Amino acid sequence: MQDTRKRILVVDDDESFLRLLTMRLNAAGFAVKPVTCGEEALDQLAQFRPHVVVTDLMMDGMDGMALFDALHRKCPTLPIIILTAHGTINDAVDATKRGVFGFLTKPVDNKELVRQVTQAMNICQAGEPQQEGDEKESWRRRIVTRSPVMEDLLNQVARVARSRASVYIHGESGTGKELLAWAIHEASPRREGPFIAVNCSAIPEHLFESELFGHKKGAFTGAARDHEGLFRAAHGGTLFLDEIGDMPKLFQVKLLRALQEMQIRPVGSTDTVAVDVRIISASHVDLADAVAEGEFREDLYYRLNVVTLKVPPLRERPEDIPLLVDHFVKQLSAPYGHHVKGFSPEALECLVRYQWPGNVRQLHNVVEQCIALANTPLIPLSLVQRALSGDIDSGILPPLKEAKRRFEREYLVRLLQITQGNVTQAAQLAKRNRTEFYRLLNRHQLDPREFKP
Repeated sequence: MQDTRKRILVVDDDESFLRLLTMRLNAAGFAVKPVTCGEEALDQLAQFRPHVVVTDLMMDGMDGMALFDALHRKCPTLPIIILTAHGTINDAVDATKRGVFGFLTKPVDNKELVRQVTQAMNICQAGEPQQEGDEKESWRRRIVTRSPVMEDLLNQVARVARSRASVYIHGESGTGKELLAWAIHEASPRREGPFIAVNCSAIPEHLFESELFGHKKGAFTGAARDHEGLFRAAHGGTLFLDEIGDMPKLFQVKLLRALQEMQIRPVGSTDTVAVDVRIISASHVDLADAVAEGEFREDLYYRLNVVTLKVPPLRERPEDIPLLVDHFVKQLSAPYGHHVKGFSPEALECLVRYQWPGNVRQLHNVVEQCIALANTPLIPLSLVQRALSGDIDSGILPPLKEAKRRFEREYLVRLLQITQGNVTQAAQLAKRNRTEFYRLLNRHQLDPREFKP
């Protein structure tokens, strides 16, 4: 049975105090993962996916503030509470200025600790859509992930969705910006209204105004009937402007005026029409650079960019690759009339190690190509290598010049992610016997059960 308790990652190099803290938080009804150093905490981020992190300030190696910085680079909204036996007012002021949620001194008052942890969880969940039953998570059902980076992004989506703020989504091509825009719409009060997506790079420059604002019959050659335009089609809902950076500069000023006044004027008409739309825009290029180069209007940029969401590339969330591959196999096998069950361990390892310059879109293409050519239930490594044109080395695991212990642990974590906690398969990939492999897992305090689907 799945543990539905809220998860807390606790970090302290004092093992006796760590056990005491774990017992206290367990008794308060939380699921607790205790670790003894910052490096272990970062490794646990992917599989444990904590709601709150409680960490000691003074630790050997990576201290509490260094861990805070590393965690917030991965998950900016993850609440972190700092504990220390050496607390000062200056420490607390510095920590809170940098975004630490709470600061407690040892010996820790149990009631105050539980109060701060509970408060952190309540605040961080305040923006989540309030829906019942099976629809509670329906707004994110198209997004396949178990990455803490993506989970943090979805937490941001849940918060921003409830407002009217314009959202700008930045990310490389193929990362799923339109899916994220759709999730914002589905999590918002506008979900009963239309969601209209338009790719700005696909519209001829002279047709921008007509496509977005509409036109009257006879407004120009070829205008044989009235056309309502995309703004009116999205009335009461959301208009998603993909690749907004390709919008002609001459039209940008007209779009700015429409957004300021929430009124449009169809081509060939003398009357304005009030519209009620939420604008979500996206681009694979950095609009700030386009503004600096004079290619995009600065005033329009700030109108669109009230909230920025950055979609991480697939290479920064490799733990999602086996999950996405399984999803695509189920999705694509039936249309091709095949009974493909999945990829061999070697083939899946190759997919996980690849850098994916084309991101999720490229992964989908590779999986589809392999399924189309497959004649066995398990897709072999040779088909994957063929689909990737032999370029399988760009995402290889870290070299041994890094600290051996950390390299070894990351390597074991990756193997368990690839095999979904199957120790026999993981040991075979590592070319080690099961007994030796179990010793390695115990040395690094890794539990294969945590990697099971």
